[in-house]
Amino acid sequence: MMINSPQLTTPRLLLRPVQQTDAAAILQYRSDSEANQYQGWMPKSIDEVRAFIQKVAPAINEPETWYQLVILDGTTGELVGDVGIHFIDPEGFQAEVGCTLSKHQQGKGYATEALTATIDYLFGSLNKRRILTSIDPRNTASIQLVERLNFRKEGHFKESIFFKGEWVDDVVYAMLSHEWNH
Repeated sequence: MMINSPQLTTPRLLLRPVQQTDAAAILQYRSDSEANQYQGWMPKSIDEVRAFIQKVAPAINEPETWYQLVILDGTTGELVGDVGIHFIDPEGFQAEVGCTLSKHQQGKGYATEALTATIDYLFGSLNKRRILTSIDPRNTASIQLVERLNFRKEGHFKESIFFKGEWVDDVVYAMLSHEWNH
């Protein structure tokens, strides 16, 4: 079921669909190996970012696609990060979320704010039943973030993902719509 692309607002942020004009800003924070040590995608060129943006689903809520929102500072308009949404199943009941912030924007509560707005939208407007996230267990900041949002740990998979030349663990957290208290 195709839905118009959303613009989500929070007290400090604006989340909107990614655009080609965002490519330079995305390259700047996504190519930072320190900030993105647990990310699967770390672009090396502006062309790689443009190709990534081109592959993003054109509309939100298309089964078996990824949709990307960028996070903008509501006051300055600066692009500070992004939220990826994976519409997992053909029936449309589940979604996976992930969030990336520029290292200069971390620790300000932006990820909490952006994910809260995204979860509200997924459960409220799109009627998702379950939202999950997959995290490298070494990424303690992300684990603390999702636990603050009341995600529940569902599984710890030992050496289940081949990532940057090594087998690493994967931890899955999830939440059902009736568990969301926001």
